[in-house]
Amino acid sequence: MEIAAVSDVDSEHLQNGMKELEALQESTSRAFKDYRDLLEMPGLEAVLIGTPTHWHALQFVDACKKGLHIYCEKPLAYDLEEGKAMVEAARKAGNIVQIGFQRRQSNAYKKAKELIQDGTTGKIHQINAQIHYNPDKADTTRQDPPASLDWDMWCGPAPKLPYSPSVGHGSWRLEKEYGNSHLVDWGIHHIDIIRVIMDFDSPHTIRAKGSLEVLKGEITTPDSLIASLQYNDCPVIWQHRLWGAGEVDPRFNNGIFFYGENGSLFTSEQRLVWKPAGRNQQEQVMDIRTPDMQEKHLAEFIQAVKTGNKELISCTVEDGFLSTAAVQLAMISYETGSELMWDHKQKSITDNSNAKSLLARPYRNGYARPVV
Repeated sequence: MEIAAVSDVDSEHLQNGMKELEALQESTSRAFKDYRDLLEMPGLEAVLIGTPTHWHALQFVDACKKGLHIYCEKPLAYDLEEGKAMVEAARKAGNIVQIGFQRRQSNAYKKAKELIQDGTTGKIHQINAQIHYNPDKADTTRQDPPASLDWDMWCGPAPKLPYSPSVGHGSWRLEKEYGNSHLVDWGIHHIDIIRVIMDFDSPHTIRAKGSLEVLKGEITTPDSLIASLQYNDCPVIWQHRLWGAGEVDPRFNNGIFFYGENGSLFTSEQRLVWKPAGRNQQEQVMDIRTPDMQEKHLAEFIQAVKTGNKELISCTVEDGFLSTAAVQLAMISYETGSELMWDHKQKSITDNSNAKSLLARPYRNGYARPVV
């Protein structure tokens, strides 16, 4: 396998990436500013999409139209209608697609699924997930973008905000117009693995409430959020705080709690903590490391492409859509201040026209939503 080309709208990033590639492979790669020029290269077999979320849909659909296999980072899309278009594009292309939920490779989460399925935990009646942390402070001063960065192209189909370091490059995840919140960016990993462990599809009822107070003026998405996603008869409750000290016991700042009739199970990507029900029970800690989750997830995709075997893929585009839709719906509930009812078969919000209008965001002038 060789990397034939790289595309980036920041010439400095592009140049640095090319230097890294030169040290990794003998063949020479080509560099492009515009991904569409890259897609015109003859001999391509697959692409990896690692751009900010608001670019995913256009790049994904264009790659599907070229018949290319795709590894696409999470979240699948910025809005739900984009995600539906991507699923349809892949269906028509018949290509191999892996969505970047690499925690599916975690042996700790696989063990958690085993403990739930073999009856150790008893029936699970509630699931809580959380990631509390204090984000690094970024410079919010409006200024000219770096000379190497084409800010207009970086913004692409999304609204073009005035540039500041707090919304450019690595800091965009907590900006509403680009990353659309901590839940959508990072919490989505927990929602996805909960779905895998519990064999859930979509929540039917969604309610989210939160606020932006402590970090107001620094970010534009909630720094405190509680979202309830009702799957079948089991509520999944997400919460995050981007301020303060987190949990009294910092072991539990980042992870998932499965509350069963026989006890409570805390899971993270590298550790499980099991506390059986009853008096004087001792917790059991299981350290189960998987240090190369990202590498395994990507290797799985590469092997699937080499062999033409879609069965090797652990996160299809359809599955990626379900996890992405869940957190997008939570943010629509937060934005509208309303409870949402989701029709899984129709893939639409019912009886809430205000919320339904947020399923697709208008594209900026000069860009058209993907047509499949």
